[in-house]
Amino acid sequence: DRDIESLVAQELRTVSEVYRLDRIQVTCGDRGIPTAAIRLIGPDGQAVADAALGTGPVDAVCKAINRLVGVANTLTEFSVKSVTEGIDAIGEVLIRIESDGVTYTGRGADTDIIVASAQAYMNALNRLLAAKRPVS
Repeated sequence: DRDIESLVAQELRTVSEVYRLDRIQVTCGDRGIPTAAIRLIGPDGQAVADAALGTGPVDAVCKAINRLVGVANTLTEFSVKSVTEGIDAIGEVLIRIESDGVTYTGRGADTDIIVASAQAYMNALNRLLAAKRPVS
């Protein structure tokens, strides 16, 4: 079953999490300003939260996460594909970000593509943070 395959593949791609996505709430529509409220669990185990406005829901999510994590990066690629069929299909998001000339890839999968986008962005950011972490 492709639903299970997608979720298992996502687990295998998981990098050690410096920050973990805890909660996400997004509002958007044709008459409102897209807004995202994000709560992350930081490296110290403490919850941190922020909200941001964006040009769309994914932009708002990325802005809120960036304010919390505070790592300079540029989103260079964003793609969504359906990995299953039907109205409850799982959408898989691929995001590439660049920082200091290095590209980091993140993936996320969920029936909610905004949640999948947040997962993918966090996955890419955690790869960036892990690469910048001093070796002990």
